[in-house]
Amino acid sequence: MEAIVLAGGFGTRLRQVVPDLPKPMAPVAGRPFLEILLTMLAQKGFTRVVMSLGFMSEKIIAHFGGRFLGMELVYEVERHPLGTGGAIRAALSRCEVDHVFVFNGDTYLDLEVDELERLWQSGQNPIIVVREVANTARFGKLEISDGRVKEFLEKGVSGPGFINAGCYVLPRTALDDFALGLPFSLETEFFIQYLQRVRFDGFVTHGRFIDIGVPLDYALAQTELSGL
Repeated sequence: MEAIVLAGGFGTRLRQVVPDLPKPMAPVAGRPFLEILLTMLAQKGFTRVVMSLGFMSEKIIAHFGGRFLGMELVYEVERHPLGTGGAIRAALSRCEVDHVFVFNGDTYLDLEVDELERLWQSGQNPIIVVREVANTARFGKLEISDGRVKEFLEKGVSGPGFINAGCYVLPRTALDDFALGLPFSLETEFFIQYLQRVRFDGFVTHGRFIDIGVPLDYALAQTELSGL
């Protein structure tokens, strides 16, 4: 199995805590967070990871090199910000299999990989991994019916519901309509714009989920992810 890890952001919200490191390399329980994430991917059976990098990319490359825990690591470094869509489009061009799992480099998600793989094999549609939360107001909400994502709602809609967990399974050719090297948003320019002509399946994850991108959650991760 093959994965893309998005680790190219500037990490502005966490800069006050780790000013001299790219956000995914922030120390968590004594280890760079990205090391914890890649260890989990190795344990779940991934054999090749395309690392989508940008800000301070040289520090990540120097730390991991070309292999980690038996996985081949390939680096795709953006020279200017490409947005979520542009970064994934560039990384997909470096992939070798027909479908790829996409993870955020600042989020720990104990994903049910085997179940997700079975869902992909059943329909081979792009999959958005979602989580059920008590209040969707700060995240934006997804409407799902019969396993299919039907609508994306803006932030501010309160109450329980499903949110985008920032993890996807995509066909390698999913973004071929978009030019390489041009910035675009995966969420608004692909998911929302293509919703009426492409079936996006929704997969509800129940795995542990921690986003270290904000100082409060970064502090929480120090204890939540210790021992991994």
